[in-house]
Amino acid sequence: MHGAPQRTRARLRTRGARRRLALAGASAALFFVPALSAAADGTAEPRGDGRTPVQLLAVNDLHGNLDAVPGPAGSVHRKGPNGELEQLQAGGVSRLATLLDRARERARGAQSLTVAAGDMIGGSPLLSAAYHDEPTVEALETLGLDVTAVGNHEFDEGPEELRRMDAGGCHPKDGCADPNRPYDGADFPYLAANVLPRGAEKAGKAERKPILPPYWIKKLPGGERIGFIGLTTKDTPSVVSASMTKDLVFADEVETIDRYAGELDRRGVKAVVALVHEGARPPAKTYDATCGKDGAADRLDGRIQTIAEQASPKVDLFVTGHSHEPYMCSVPDPAGQPRLVTQSASFGRTFTDLRFDIDRRTGDVVRSSARAEAHAVTTDTPEQQRVDRVVEKWRARSAEMADEPVGYISDDIPGRGAPDPETPLGDLITDAQVAATREAGAELALLNWGGVRSDLTYRASGKEGDGVVTYGEAFQVQPFDNPLVTMVLSGKQLLTVLRQQFSGENEGYPQVLQISDELRFDVDMSRTGADRLLTDTVRVNGEPVDVSRDYRVTVNDFLSQGGNGFSELKEGTDRQSVTRDLAAFTEYLKSRSSPEAPIAPPKADRITWR
Repeated sequence: MHGAPQRTRARLRTRGARRRLALAGASAALFFVPALSAAADGTAEPRGDGRTPVQLLAVNDLHGNLDAVPGPAGSVHRKGPNGELEQLQAGGVSRLATLLDRARERARGAQSLTVAAGDMIGGSPLLSAAYHDEPTVEALETLGLDVTAVGNHEFDEGPEELRRMDAGGCHPKDGCADPNRPYDGADFPYLAANVLPRGAEKAGKAERKPILPPYWIKKLPGGERIGFIGLTTKDTPSVVSASMTKDLVFADEVETIDRYAGELDRRGVKAVVALVHEGARPPAKTYDATCGKDGAADRLDGRIQTIAEQASPKVDLFVTGHSHEPYMCSVPDPAGQPRLVTQSASFGRTFTDLRFDIDRRTGDVVRSSARAEAHAVTTDTPEQQRVDRVVEKWRARSAEMADEPVGYISDDIPGRGAPDPETPLGDLITDAQVAATREAGAELALLNWGGVRSDLTYRASGKEGDGVVTYGEAFQVQPFDNPLVTMVLSGKQLLTVLRQQFSGENEGYPQVLQISDELRFDVDMSRTGADRLLTDTVRVNGEPVDVSRDYRVTVNDFLSQGGNGFSELKEGTDRQSVTRDLAAFTEYLKSRSSPEAPIAPPKADRITWR
């Protein structure tokens, strides 16, 4: 690949480990598994007791954000001196690289590995997406990533593109990003233990081969071995466009972990780490949130809790992703023994420093030695020059396209970082989608919350000036370039779609849609399931929904295929596609704003919460 090759990276790490770097710039907090003892400063002490100290530096859900994400979506919270929450802007892969170097230095001789739990690419800003995320792969190589699991967004362009990212080759449509040096693949392995070609699930267990390696074994200098099992959520087909996963099967996480933990055990690998792209809501708002014994909560609120409780005791700790929010937790395994389950914040806002010892006699992890430390990648951190050179090389190549002004705003328009499910930016985007699809008869638009990837901030991100929205900033908000599909739904079907926000797959974790100005409804969260939608309050253009009337509704291609549990949208008829989401958004900004008349943030008052 274009970054430092493997041996060069090793030399750079060794050289970095000999430097004494200042420790300022990385906010951190320490979390221990019960019965832990450690040095007061959290560093690894030289061992004379037959143990080998190991450090795992863990990240997840970068989504190609080589730069810090502006606005609330790019912030984390910590407790201030008086216990109040403070907001910190965080992120930037060059700053992350600096703090990883410092963390390796603090390890004082521990064997250090850098690992990821998926969604490192996909849903990426223009800086990376313009070149099919090859810039992010190069940056990750340069900062020293050793191994990653796949996440659902690694499948945004389908399995063949993921194989290309892994093995190399020029893009089949757009060709080589650099004709003089074709893309030669990632120098770290992608792991996909539970992702099978369709039909493989019917074969005998021994014949079920995933599309990429299920695990990776790292042999340490002393001969100890660590096995890493990597997998993504089994729900990937419901959170990625169906056309991209139609030829794949995503197997159960616990069954998959048990299979390969057993296989590693038979190969004599006793120290096992699961890299799982499945997560939970954090137990608290701070980036160092904890749960388990002595933590802020007893358990994690999400599927990873059950996975960690049920998966084989042969797995010693879990590094997780998908829910984007950080936590460090202790979850009992089926044998009743505690094991760490951690996640870092998305977009490179934080990383987790995990430490544990391996017993050199047994080759297994000493569970009582495990601890985790959370670090915020604050924006006052110096940028590591090797990674920064990679980022700036790609920035120069995409600058002309990224810096083009496409609109003007009068203030911040929160989206991903908004405090409420309905967001001002979601309102703006859905209004843009109705305007762009009027020729297809659109009366209203619906958008999944995950389709809004960041905020629009008034403050300039470059030289464009305050209040100017550039193409690169618009792309960061709408990076998927999904076709918009305008379909016919009966009034009865429309009500069913709105009920599905709170029922079926979404009953436990509601998926509140962003809605265009033509639609209004009330929600009562004290009720359960579909009853949370107060049906008699639903209005289209001020009129109650007529269950026998047809409505023309615009959604993106992902929703049109039933994504995020909105299965009723698959039943929509008379489908027409006349544009794509990014084009609709940028055209709306261009046509509806000017320096003299910028767009003001919508009020986000279309949904009433009772």
